[in-house]
Amino acid sequence: MAKRDYYEALNVSRNASEADLKKAYRRLAMKYHPDRNPGDTEAETNFKEAKEAYEVLSDARKRAAYDQFGHAGVDPSAAGGAGFGGGASFSDIFGDVFGDIFGAGRSAGGSRSYRGADLRYNLELNLDEAVHGTTVKVRIPTMVACDACEGSGAKKGTQPTACSTCGGQGQVRMQQGFFSLQQTCPRCRGTGKIVSNPCPKCSGQGRTQEYKTLSVKIPPGVDTGDRIRLSGEGEAGEAGGPPGDLYVHVKVRPHPIFSREDNNLFCEVPISFGTAVLGGELDVPTLGGRVKLKIPVETQSGRVFRMRGKGIRSVHGGDLGDLLCRVVVETPVNLNRKQKELLAEFEASMQEGGTKHSPRSSTWFDGVKKFFEDMKF
Repeated sequence: MAKRDYYEALNVSRNASEADLKKAYRRLAMKYHPDRNPGDTEAETNFKEAKEAYEVLSDARKRAAYDQFGHAGVDPSAAGGAGFGGGASFSDIFGDVFGDIFGAGRSAGGSRSYRGADLRYNLELNLDEAVHGTTVKVRIPTMVACDACEGSGAKKGTQPTACSTCGGQGQVRMQQGFFSLQQTCPRCRGTGKIVSNPCPKCSGQGRTQEYKTLSVKIPPGVDTGDRIRLSGEGEAGEAGGPPGDLYVHVKVRPHPIFSREDNNLFCEVPISFGTAVLGGELDVPTLGGRVKLKIPVETQSGRVFRMRGKGIRSVHGGDLGDLLCRVVVETPVNLNRKQKELLAEFEASMQEGGTKHSPRSSTWFDGVKKFFEDMKF
């Protein structure tokens, strides 16, 4: 069965903002979650569709790919591994959608655990590294589980005790008339535990800051703005929570010869006046080695030559781009007396031929003349 359009599944417009997407998903998740609709297969299907749609559209890059190519542009593993089964507890919704409000998820025992923070690393690459791919080592500061207390926060030989306020649940319930309100325990901050004897190494936090070195594999074809995710390499979570992720943001350094636009490379090739007039062949560089560029007779400055397949293949796939060489006729400098005399003689011979040797110049001067004539009153 064909997948339903993601925007239709969330009942939002195609230009919906991130806030609109989150609001729509909250509403549908609360309405269709299997825990609230036991045995209702239609509600479960609607929940799965809404969850999958939100996970794609809330990611800027996945959303751009979906907008351009539809479902074919989205990696199936991005949604297929998200855990759409109906076996998840209703608290999953609070972890997925309301995490920004509560800042944590619920552990199996009812106490609250905190996911570790995501980390960002800005990585600069040379153009050659970005085009062909490479492996780089990065050293990052991160919070890791304290080895002295094994992440418990309690001094070695002791254990945290259950919070007496919430009974170890991490939540307290308040009754207001007909309504019952559940909120994070103010004493244990949702962990369900109290550390009476804090670990001296981590001061009871259960985490310490360390530096770690990671090998990051850079795939061929990355460009400035691309992002590589290393799952679970962010900061350690609190109270047994899962670690965050590390996001490596790529920036490609300027190249002395080439500039890049999408999959194409551009470069300027200086040629002499004689080569421009008489034609010839030049060796031009590519990222794969030197190639011959044939310059036709009477080539004008600024002409662009396309060398197909000498560009870049994007990390997202597709065909190889091209290399576009823009030739620039170079004016000779530091001429000696004889060269100047020969050039003056050549210029005089050009004048004798009228305008047939410089058709563009003649056209330009005719246009200037007409411009001034039109200005006369």
